Amino acid sequence: MRVFDLHCDTITECWKQGQPLRRNTLRLDLERGRMYSPWAQCFAIWIPDTLRGEKAWEYFEGAAGYFRGEVEKNWEAVSFCTDGPSFSRAAARNRCCAFLTVEGGAVLGGKLSRVKELAQAGVRMLTLTWNGSCELGDGAMVLYPKGLTAFGRQVIPELERWRIVLDLSHASLPLFYQAAELAHQPFVASHSNAKAVCSHPRNLTDAQFTLLCQKGGLVGLNLHPAFLTEKPRASVEDLLRHAEHFLSLGGEDVLALGSDLDGGDLPEDVQGIESFAAIWERFSRAGYPDALLEKIFYENAQKFFLSL
Repeated sequence: MRVFDLHCDTITECWKQGQPLRRNTLRLDLERGRMYSPWAQCFAIWIPDTLRGEKAWEYFEGAAGYFRGEVEKNWEAVSFCTDGPSFSRAAARNRCCAFLTVEGGAVLGGKLSRVKELAQAGVRMLTLTWNGSCELGDGAMVLYPKGLTAFGRQVIPELERWRIVLDLSHASLPLFYQAAELAHQPFVASHSNAKAVCSHPRNLTDAQFTLLCQKGGLVGLNLHPAFLTEKPRASVEDLLRHAEHFLSLGGEDVLALGSDLDGGDLPEDVQGIESFAAIWERFSRAGYPDALLEKIFYENAQKFFLSL
């Protein structure tokens, strides 16, 4: 079984807790991930809304250094991928194809030159905001969002110049549409579900999803229960409802996985990365053909990242 997951917070938690990437008590590690072949994983460094300016950049440097160290220690099991060719080589060698991403534009500390530094550090995707406001603009949980700041408008073409994928998960509605208008390259919502199924502010409207389809982007299905259902408990059945809704909007070539492992809670029937196989099986029992499941679980994201 092949897997490409657009978002997890595992490396941030490993760094904070001093846990190894190979085997740990979190929701994802290299040992469990090896059940999938190939396995591509975007490892996000999450920038808390409590950090701004140089403190945010220093936080990134600490976590990124830990990530590089863990990759070096486990070179036989994981490869740091920064473009399409390095991704292809890692997949052919049956290693975890590890992409480094950042969740939160506050990492830039208000400095445009930091985009180049992110690229040089191997970062391949940047979520413009987290839930609150930062130097780039307003996130999804801001009460009266205004969208992008003047600095945020400068950042988008700079990201595209350095081939860092624009990620609009966590974006407020104004910021989403302003960023989409400025973008000349395909962009993603790495870990967002359907607002028509669950009305959480973090989820995407049908219009947002349709625009992502039109732009040739990706949307990763998120396992966090609050984004799956308004009921007290969530299960894989709820994830299936989001997938079905997105597919009804023409998302066959756009839909992917964006698990958010170690960045939130999980449905009652999901334990961690080892549960991806059971999710595939449940989707299969719902009548999804293998060709469609290959697209959702791997091929859509593979095609997108091979173009980097």
